[in-house]
Amino acid sequence: MSIFTTYHVAVRGISAAVPQQQVSNRDYEWISPSEREMLIKTTGIELRRVAAPDVATSDMGLAAAEALLVAADWDKESIDVLIWVSQSPDYHLPATAIILQNRLQLPKSCMAFDLNLGCSGYVYGLSVMTSLLQSGQLKRGILIVGDKSTSGLSYRDKSTYPLFGDCCTATLLEFSPDAPPIYFNMQSDGSGKDAIIIPDGGIRNPLSDITFVEAEYAEGIVRHRKNLWLDGMAVFNFALREVVPNANALMSYIGTTINDYDYFVFHQANKLMNESIRKKLKLPVEKVPYTLADYGNTSSASIPLTIVARLREAVQTQSVRMVCAAFGVGLSWGSVALQTDAIVCPPIVEI
Repeated sequence: MSIFTTYHVAVRGISAAVPQQQVSNRDYEWISPSEREMLIKTTGIELRRVAAPDVATSDMGLAAAEALLVAADWDKESIDVLIWVSQSPDYHLPATAIILQNRLQLPKSCMAFDLNLGCSGYVYGLSVMTSLLQSGQLKRGILIVGDKSTSGLSYRDKSTYPLFGDCCTATLLEFSPDAPPIYFNMQSDGSGKDAIIIPDGGIRNPLSDITFVEAEYAEGIVRHRKNLWLDGMAVFNFALREVVPNANALMSYIGTTINDYDYFVFHQANKLMNESIRKKLKLPVEKVPYTLADYGNTSSASIPLTIVARLREAVQTQSVRMVCAAFGVGLSWGSVALQTDAIVCPPIVEI
């Protein structure tokens, strides 16, 4: 396992931006009313935010970043690194991070690059950013994470369409000699790549005459090869098999137990999966916040969104110790144990 520690980096703020449009799974007419009720009960997802066709993920990222920089009163000239984590970039090239460097009017001295990751992206992004900042040669960074997942969904695919919502978040991190260590446990398994995949559109399977031909793959699942494909049972089994030992190994490495943490913030996959993980870790309900009911699965943005939506008062006013665990597409997963101390956390931005 890739278990390691980064030092001397403090989280200074977290923000989130979501689309204004709210969609209810109670209105999902592709399935029957009874199926809708069962879906909401098992996934925990009733409402989702869906971006307009002309809104890109980076537009939400820009809004989140601007709100956070204003709230933190950071001089944009002081930012040395911008990392963008997403699987819905503006273009195949150039990198979206570099586009955001310009749109945010950050200095040309700012390093900017993309990480192509989904559900595990926030934890991976934190590991990369803190590794870059910990020497003190680079002082300040902004991590922008999120996806416009709904752009790749088929309305006639009940295995994906009701699950995903759109969101992007921003996190400010700063070199600080007195900051407590941040601990990571990162893992991956590419043999499970087909569990969550968009088959066509890359170099391996370029767009072709058959890409957009819809087919029925199972009852209630009609999609084409540029849509998101999800093997729910494979993902469920993977999460139950890997997340708990990963988090336990991290706490063992640090020498802590669940009692040493205020909150455990999980990637918001679905209620049945997350509750199974919570129970296997023997976590009390009050330590595990959820945003599934209001926002659905927001991919790499789900952990920071949950912090802003559910823990905003706590992280703004006190020191908070938390474990964040992310898992999904790749397959890729990881956990991070960190402490925040009265950080900046503006209200959720709607665009």
